[in-house]
Amino acid sequence: MRKYLTHSIEQDVKFSEVDSLGVVWHGHYPQYFEDGREAFGKQYNLGYLDFYSNGFVVPIVNIQCDYKLFLRYGDRITIETTYVANLAAKINFEYRILKANTQELVVTGSSVQVFLNADGLGLQLNNPEFFQNWKEKYGMA
Repeated sequence: MRKYLTHSIEQDVKFSEVDSLGVVWHGHYPQYFEDGREAFGKQYNLGYLDFYSNGFVVPIVNIQCDYKLFLRYGDRITIETTYVANLAAKINFEYRILKANTQELVVTGSSVQVFLNADGLGLQLNNPEFFQNWKEKYGMA
């Protein structure tokens, strides 16, 4: 059975995110994913500082983005961020970006993060204890 946690936020497309035609540049969508991950972390006590205070950093090693529609300056968007549980020592998120007023699907995507010790040199092959405890707390273990 697939286990997951989802958190959603809404935000406006900013002028600085669009090109001369008023369309969001494709490279800004991973930033929207980041905004979603940060909001997820605040909601579920799994922010970047939580990792760091436990002696780890969690770089992204894979990111994927599928574009369905485009966004324009002034659009309001919903960013859905879903943590997908797995047994490996990695963090999998899936994303959906929708136009907030119509619920039209704009983008889907995913990312994978791994655990490195705080100096960024040691790849962790097992889930760190604090992360395993987090998974158990939220029924993701």
